[in-house]
Amino acid sequence: MKIPRRRFLHLAGGASAFPVVSRFAWAQEYPTRPVRIIVPYAPGGPADIVARVIGQWLSDRLGQQFVIENRSGAGGNIGTLAVVRAPPDGYTLLLAGLPNASNATLYDTLNYNFIRDITPVASIGRVTVIMVVNPSVPAKTVPEFIAYAQANPGRINMGSAGNGTTAHMSGELFKMMAGVNLVHVPYRGQPQALTDLIGGRVQVMFDTTPPFFEHIRAGALRALAVASATRWEVLPDLPTVGEFVNGYEVSGWYGIGAPKDTLRAIVEKLNSAINAGLTDPALKARLADLGVSAFASSPADFGKFIADETEKWGKVIRTANIKPE
Repeated sequence: MKIPRRRFLHLAGGASAFPVVSRFAWAQEYPTRPVRIIVPYAPGGPADIVARVIGQWLSDRLGQQFVIENRSGAGGNIGTLAVVRAPPDGYTLLLAGLPNASNATLYDTLNYNFIRDITPVASIGRVTVIMVVNPSVPAKTVPEFIAYAQANPGRINMGSAGNGTTAHMSGELFKMMAGVNLVHVPYRGQPQALTDLIGGRVQVMFDTTPPFFEHIRAGALRALAVASATRWEVLPDLPTVGEFVNGYEVSGWYGIGAPKDTLRAIVEKLNSAINAGLTDPALKARLADLGVSAFASSPADFGKFIADETEKWGKVIRTANIKPE
């Protein structure tokens, strides 16, 4: 049977529109089954805990389980690559963080491009970095520490959880901007570095706050400043490094990403749910207990933030010639 041309075009147009309509309806119904949030680090660490806090909120809010899956290794690259290779259907998400921005420069060859291959969904929070010293260091302020370091070039050890970590790069940025020569001592993790800082084998560290609290309160460590742009509400009397080293600012951060080409409607639905959580007093309090300040954004703003962080830390890595372990 021959179909008139006008009728054929009408049917063809309707057929071509059907996948768009069905995809839109699918996005509106999302999620209809459990969603994985891949954390590219080992269980029990700050990133893992943040992911579980957000995952529980999303489970309660969207009516499906958001299951945390830890895939650690290669500085976060193994877990990230798993998300890059996942279908862009919204059922595999990534707990992203500062290492994703720095790894773009830190590693000479990666099997993905984070900015190109991961769709920014929503930021979650910033993590305060604190500058702490062993009490044997005769400095109670940042200017006193700078003067002490300048008088003792190459004799002060700076501990970190490893090459390319937040602690390492925070210290390298301080060295560059304050004009001091500190000796970087990388460890296999934050607990080992912290033990040697308390023991005096390293004299200074720049790292995320929660592990240091009890030791600061007990007098085993001395806090000199926070690295955030503004003073931290938990320790309001502690100055920022930037008050003495103009322009210095460091904060770790967490957010959610998805494979590229994930439907915009799904991204926006997740963004809306996460942003709602970041205004919830109970959830904000749980994040604050982890040293995380709620940081809400649109997907576009989160994407710009990631690009800015990638550029910032790329300069530090190249200048300090940082190499992965």
